[in-house]
Amino acid sequence: MPDRLLRNAGSPVRLVRPEGLALDPKNPRLVELGPDPSDEKIIAYLQVNADLGEITQSIAANGYLDIEPLIVLERGAPQVVLEGNRRLAAIRLLTNPSLADDVQKRTRVRITVPEMADTHRASLKQVSAYFVPDRAAARSFIGFKHINGAHRWDAYAKAKFAAHWHREGNVSLDEIARCIGDRHATIKRMVHAIYVLEQAESEKVFRIEDRHTPRFSFSHLYTALARTTYREFLGLEDTWAQFDPTPNPIPPERLQALGEVLRWIYGWKEDGVRPVVQSQNPDLGILGEVVVHSESLLILRATGSLRSAADSLEPAGAKFRSALVRARVQLRQALIQLRGFDVRETALLNVAKDNLEAAETTHDRMLAKLRAAENRAGSRKPSAAGVG
Repeated sequence: MPDRLLRNAGSPVRLVRPEGLALDPKNPRLVELGPDPSDEKIIAYLQVNADLGEITQSIAANGYLDIEPLIVLERGAPQVVLEGNRRLAAIRLLTNPSLADDVQKRTRVRITVPEMADTHRASLKQVSAYFVPDRAAARSFIGFKHINGAHRWDAYAKAKFAAHWHREGNVSLDEIARCIGDRHATIKRMVHAIYVLEQAESEKVFRIEDRHTPRFSFSHLYTALARTTYREFLGLEDTWAQFDPTPNPIPPERLQALGEVLRWIYGWKEDGVRPVVQSQNPDLGILGEVVVHSESLLILRATGSLRSAADSLEPAGAKFRSALVRARVQLRQALIQLRGFDVRETALLNVAKDNLEAAETTHDRMLAKLRAAENRAGSRKPSAAGVG
């Protein structure tokens, strides 16, 4: 499939000099870097997140193996590489080792450029490139390779790629899903989430680069939007996800709520606020329940603690029952381990006394409550007097 798509995408392969080529700042891998990242930031990102060091080492040791052509935009000077940015970055580092110093100064990412034999260095003078007239001409090949092929993008890169294709290419999500070998339902959920995220950024209620965590877990967002609780809180119709994605789906009056949800999920670096969602399961589900209950939502806003907010969701009777059973388990465990009591630790006798007093007080009040309930029930029974 990929070869057929590529053969139909543009003009024939030809040899070009790498210095006439440019890294692609719109590469879906790089979405976390924001708009128009510098070459140094791109190279640093590829080094940290995309195994650039391995491909650089391989080229240094074996020369450039010109098996698969780069995919390059025909127009522009320099001409942008749509597919093959890791290879181009590695070639740049090997032909200009001082670039690694520039990367470290700009990004603090250290790159060690390996030595390369002159015989191998000759392989970097020209590389094969497959030229296409525009991005749309290469989308199917690139999408298949990176979404379900050997060099997969993360969820956010996939979603951005599919959303851009859907929006700019006027292509149905069904067709996009078929072309890139993914399920329609998954792509649809991802694109829905992209539009929500883009709205948050355009309305300045949240920016990806302001998240607290280094990694952007995009799956948290599209998983949350699949839940009724989040849709209710954000003012989305329950049938919203059944329709094709559209820009700006969140009603204006719920934009602040959207900002809150995104900060609870991803944190807020500027204010040092950590995300309350530490793991997708169970935290994401718990947060969804919290935001649709007024009392727990107030607690979350006031304390920033998901656990405190979640505690308010549990009925008082369930809390008491759980606490009492836990106390019994712990006391029985202490009894089993009594042989470990060191008689020199006399302060533990006070702890045991407090436990005893708490247990007796709890028992006495439970018994008093039971008797009061029985008395009330007895007083409601019909009297036998006057019955003839």
